[in-house]
Amino acid sequence: MSTDSYKIGLGNLDTQTRRNAESDNVLFWNEEAKKISWFKPWTKTLEWNPPFAKWFIGGEINASYNTLDVHQDNIEKKPAILWEGEDGTNRTITYADLYTDVCKFSNVLKSLGVKKGDRVTIYLPMVPELPITMLACARIGAIHTVVFSGFSAVSLRDRIDDSKSKVIVTADVGYRRGSSMNLKGIIDESINELNFVEHVIVLKRSKGNLQLGPKDSLWHELMKESSTKCEPEYLDSNHPLFILYTSGTTGKPKGVLHGTGGYLTHLNSTFQWAFDIKDSDIFFCTADIGWVTGHSYVVYGPLLHGATEVMYEGVPDYPDISRMWDIIDRYGVTIFYTTPTALRMFMKFGDAIPNSFKLSSLRLLGTVGEPINPEVWLWYFKTIGKSKCPIVDTWWQTETGGMMLSPLPGLETIPLKPGSAARSIPGVDIAVFDEEGNEVEPNTKGYLVIRKPWPGMLLTLWGDDEKYKNVYWSKFQDNYYPGDYAIKDSDEYFWLLGRADDILKVAGHRIGTAELESSLVSHDDVAEAAVCGIPDEIKGEVIVAFVVLRQDAKNDPDSLRTELVEIVRNGIGPIATPHEIYFVTKLPKTRSGKIMRRVLKAIAGNEKVGDVSTLEDSAAVKDVQDAFSELQNVIRKNNS
Repeated sequence: MSTDSYKIGLGNLDTQTRRNAESDNVLFWNEEAKKISWFKPWTKTLEWNPPFAKWFIGGEINASYNTLDVHQDNIEKKPAILWEGEDGTNRTITYADLYTDVCKFSNVLKSLGVKKGDRVTIYLPMVPELPITMLACARIGAIHTVVFSGFSAVSLRDRIDDSKSKVIVTADVGYRRGSSMNLKGIIDESINELNFVEHVIVLKRSKGNLQLGPKDSLWHELMKESSTKCEPEYLDSNHPLFILYTSGTTGKPKGVLHGTGGYLTHLNSTFQWAFDIKDSDIFFCTADIGWVTGHSYVVYGPLLHGATEVMYEGVPDYPDISRMWDIIDRYGVTIFYTTPTALRMFMKFGDAIPNSFKLSSLRLLGTVGEPINPEVWLWYFKTIGKSKCPIVDTWWQTETGGMMLSPLPGLETIPLKPGSAARSIPGVDIAVFDEEGNEVEPNTKGYLVIRKPWPGMLLTLWGDDEKYKNVYWSKFQDNYYPGDYAIKDSDEYFWLLGRADDILKVAGHRIGTAELESSLVSHDDVAEAAVCGIPDEIKGEVIVAFVVLRQDAKNDPDSLRTELVEIVRNGIGPIATPHEIYFVTKLPKTRSGKIMRRVLKAIAGNEKVGDVSTLEDSAAVKDVQDAFSELQNVIRKNNS
């Protein structure tokens, strides 16, 4: 853990909010919920029948109304979305535009027989029609389930089949790295023999002819005659808003089900606390809406606050590595929220490229998706933020709905520790437990748990209450277990050490993958690192590391291996010494940016790699395999 700290704030010194939350967290969330618009007030704040929670019982609300209707009398002409395609095309959508299109598409859905409670699968690229569809579903009480547009037909079929969606919304093509993807073809393959699918709505983007089947309709044709008026449904606070399937790198994906009132309350508060949102801000979250970050902090969170946001269709390094910095400068982005994975990639190419841009509009930076290495945090802080922007390092999950651990510059100024997600948000009770379910002493490794219900929490898993109980609530009685390993230090700052199932057990010692990877990345020549364990007869497991070097790395492989081993031995201890270190040009990652450690583990253990349909770039697997084979050949030659 880093001992450095940086007191960089935005001048907010609210202490009362935390005191209120600590005094009575249910009463606290009762007051926070009043900050959004309700058609009917609730009669009871929380009904808790572990592990099932219902928030704001009897209250009636609508997510579309809270993100659109409430803004029509004051900021209707304000840009809601500044959209940019990968090819440089752009659109500006005002709050009035968004409201009109959502009403029109709500009527389209109703004309196709979609009713309250029906499921609609959305398989669209990052275009404005994606949030329009989500908000239209929310307006009429349909449950949307967004599937990332990079998923294969097999993965897509699993999700459509599980949700039993009667309507699919897609596009003919999506664009990625200068190439087009045949989304409609993938849909056709995925719904073959799924007779419950009644309609497929296609957004036509390409100029070529499009072959339509009997279930197919074109977006623009349906919208042409649709009314611009659609009253929002008055929905129970706990009415399901969406199903979002976890990425499913192993096993069948889980359908995480979120409600409406509690989820919106959680987002409304955390978006303000974390980002200190102002009317003048230009917010840019790089997450794809196919993941929960996109749901919460691209669609619902910003629109609840009437914010202006940049929405980008494309990858961060196309057509070149400067794309993100160019977007920030051109749009005057003030708040930038991205992943440590993306930052490590940018670091790999050095400081010269970001230093060639002003980046002077930035006032706050954020990270999401995984723990951030202290070295990456410092690079982000100094090179991108010019040592003047607080960094909001957030921890949360698909299941939690919104942020759970984070610095909160919009609420309070506290010292920032590189690599730490700081403290729990107000109204959330998080602790670290040992194997027996006892809270551990400060600075002791253990399991992260959430001890009380919170408004943004999932209702259950779609169609599977038992699995919901078993996955999240069985390890520690009446405590939510997210599956993460962590430390809580003496200042009550949390340090995430990686997934508990990624914890390596070497000679009886438990070592977190995040610890090891941060240690390796601390070397000046290392841009990224990933570790995994492979079985060993003596130690139980031995550590294998895969390392991506910076572009300007100077050391030869042998001396670099020696230096990396020393860094790990000195920083963590001899027990953490890597058994092998492989140098690769890229790591196998899912399209959401998470490292597929099972792929690394399979290659290092000479096992079958398995399904890689969620991979961002399949070439990464070959790269890792080649590096492994090369080093194994060298070892064999030396031993012969």
